Amino acid sequence: MAHFALAALVAWLLASMQAVDESTMRPEIHSTSFVTSDGVRLHVLEACPSGADGTTARSPVIAFVPGWSMPASIWREQLVDLGAGHCVAALDPRGQGESDIAPGGYTIARRAEDIHEFAARYPRVVLVAWSLAALEALEYVDRYGHAKLDALVLVDSSVGENPAPPSGHRFTDALKSDRRATIEEFVKNIFRSPRPAPELAELSEAALRMPLEASLSLFPRTLPREHWSRIARGFPKPLLYVVSAQFAEQAKSLQQHRPATRVTVFADAGHALFVDEASRFTSLLADFVGEATDRTPAPKQQ
Repeated sequence: MAHFALAALVAWLLASMQAVDESTMRPEIHSTSFVTSDGVRLHVLEACPSGADGTTARSPVIAFVPGWSMPASIWREQLVDLGAGHCVAALDPRGQGESDIAPGGYTIARRAEDIHEFAARYPRVVLVAWSLAALEALEYVDRYGHAKLDALVLVDSSVGENPAPPSGHRFTDALKSDRRATIEEFVKNIFRSPRPAPELAELSEAALRMPLEASLSLFPRTLPREHWSRIARGFPKPLLYVVSAQFAEQAKSLQQHRPATRVTVFADAGHALFVDEASRFTSLLADFVGEATDRTPAPKQQ
């Protein structure tokens, strides 16, 4: 009888220790900001494992950039889960989230420069960019190079491969006609899984912060599709392309032209696949970052 009582006590202690470990490992997400070279304050969410610092970490900071009109907080599952073992950061692009609504700079060139200045805050970066931000990340690579990057992750965006996505003219016309209704429908449709009404309302309000004309000017219509495929195919470091079913054929094409590309299709997820299947996406990203880090030489000691 005493043996069973002792075994039960040991099991209880182990379970208690595990619960304590899990609670203490959960990172604290805090807000910070920096001022861009054109004087705009950009808000950033950051988290690191206990005792670590993103400016001195030996492993790369996983840096997230959300898509068109969305806030940095949409990456919250990844910030919490990955932040227990990595330093992580999520940018609110200009006009989005808690960043300044700047009077200008809503162009692919300036937003690429914003990413450049965001990444420059950390010694090494794995850049994770979703939707429109994937094109901004490619433009950043084209303009500023890849020296800061250990790897690049493009999430559910066209990258100039075939087949071309449908024209966005209907969407922009709808925004001009009834912006609130269009935004609310857009936010609801980026998810495949049901989301709580308060979450959808919060994301809709966040998307409405940016002035209409600024939000429309973000779409880089003047650049040919070959511009993006050239940059993606030429990226010389580890590249992960994660897509929903809508870009599965583009992913296949990119992998054919750039065989080293790691491709994963979330066939049952929506555009915000990292929310719909958060655990799967986070596990995939953690594995990819680990592999990319293993391939990257450690920085030389000064």
